[in-house]
Amino acid sequence: MTTQEVANRLVSLCREGKHEQVVKELYAPNIVSIEPEGAPNRIVEGLEAIIAKGEQFDSRIEKVNSSFISDPVVADNFFSCSMLMNVNMKGVPVPVDMNEVCLYTVNDGKIVQEQFFYTPQPQPA
Repeated sequence: MTTQEVANRLVSLCREGKHEQVVKELYAPNIVSIEPEGAPNRIVEGLEAIIAKGEQFDSRIEKVNSSFISDPVVADNFFSCSMLMNVNMKGVPVPVDMNEVCLYTVNDGKIVQEQFFYTPQPQPA
């Protein structure tokens, strides 16, 4: 797949709420995921670790109230999109907006790196 095709497929699957399928279908086995400084699991490498990271994130969410992903912007072997989710987190009394810019790198038709840009929430000690 071209970078544009990978980008379109990721956006389509995310809009359907099929985040696990994104990982299984579009990610390379040696994927690297980078979160902002101060976020938990700042750098995660490998498909199995990415799946575990997603499961850990999902376990903290009580309810997804809404979600949005923009159309992708593609240049060379990179694409970006913005994502916004409003969720109820377990143990948090009010809904939380999670807003980020996502940058993906594609090689040989697979995503080899994802990097997320957002302001991390303070983590409990």
